[in-house]
Amino acid sequence: MRYFDQAATSFPMAKAVADAVSEAILAYGANPGRGGHKLARQAADTLFQARKRLAAFFGAPGPEHIWFYPNATYALNQAILGFPLQQGDRVVSTAFEHNSVLRPLHILEKEKQATIVYASGKTGDETAAAVVEAMTPGTRLVVINHASNVTGEIVPLKPIATKAKEIGAVLLVDASQTAGKIAIDMEQDGIDLLACPGHKGLLGPQGTGLLAAARDVGLKPLVHGGTGHYSEHPEQPDKWPERYEAGTANTPGIAGLLAGLQELERLGGVEAVHAHEMEATRIFLEGISNHEHVHVVGSLSPQGRVAVVSFAIDGVSSQETAMILDEHYDMAVRAGLHCAPKLHNWYKTAEDGLVRASFGPYTKQEDVSALVDAITDIADAFR
Repeated sequence: MRYFDQAATSFPMAKAVADAVSEAILAYGANPGRGGHKLARQAADTLFQARKRLAAFFGAPGPEHIWFYPNATYALNQAILGFPLQQGDRVVSTAFEHNSVLRPLHILEKEKQATIVYASGKTGDETAAAVVEAMTPGTRLVVINHASNVTGEIVPLKPIATKAKEIGAVLLVDASQTAGKIAIDMEQDGIDLLACPGHKGLLGPQGTGLLAAARDVGLKPLVHGGTGHYSEHPEQPDKWPERYEAGTANTPGIAGLLAGLQELERLGGVEAVHAHEMEATRIFLEGISNHEHVHVVGSLSPQGRVAVVSFAIDGVSSQETAMILDEHYDMAVRAGLHCAPKLHNWYKTAEDGLVRASFGPYTKQEDVSALVDAITDIADAFR
């Protein structure tokens, strides 16, 4: 199958990643931090090495500032629902967020009567400007989708971070579509909290994600339980990362994530991967944008974006298009609302949704050309 659903999860998985997962299960599958024997120590060292590498990768202050979760959704929930908001506090976000952000914000609105402001614009630059304008004094938290999982548009962080610092707000960035795809440095970019999955641009296995904290913003742990240390305390310890990581860690998954970072390096690093994916995006956009019955949502430029493109075909529902591509062309795309309902309302595509094609480091140019031909066939057939 030709796979064009990299925005959902990276595939295929590198053999080195699968081997790392297998080795963790078969060779040292003990409980990290829950024993002094050598298997437990080896498991704990794997987690430490992954934290250390991720901290350097994202410009976080140190390994203890990296907290592991099953996915980005858990990390975002910890950041949003654990944030020390008071009744009626103001939060600024965008209309282009994923439900991993929208639903926790909805809870804050209901339970803490928080004022949630959703800014938006036609481009990433316009969205950043709208967010900055919405950040009035008294704003406590700003939550930004670094790049849309529907349009691929990147939202510049610098102006938002500058304003957040001026008014004393905390900046939380959802890097689900940008981690491993474009360079991110928490210190230079002014990011206070960064959430991302391990199974997308970082090339790790599913079941991995993280929250990185540049500083202590007073988050309340959402999950309470065993940490392997400080067992005499009735409450979660204050020490990081234990404070935010109750229960047994996913050692095999984190071992795979560490191998994914090494694979990303083998491929030439973030800049090389981004260049490869942007070339695939350019070929795709040029191939479908001239067809009068195929309509791309968002920018037609390969600049200022990640390798995610969503489109509609006149007279064909998104689900039908995806089904035809799957059953007749052996191609995998994503159709529907992409867990981003406010964005689809903004673009007036909520009724039928859109078809999304997304590319990764292993995407071949000839496969992208074949996808263009298939979409052209479908559009012509339904005329």
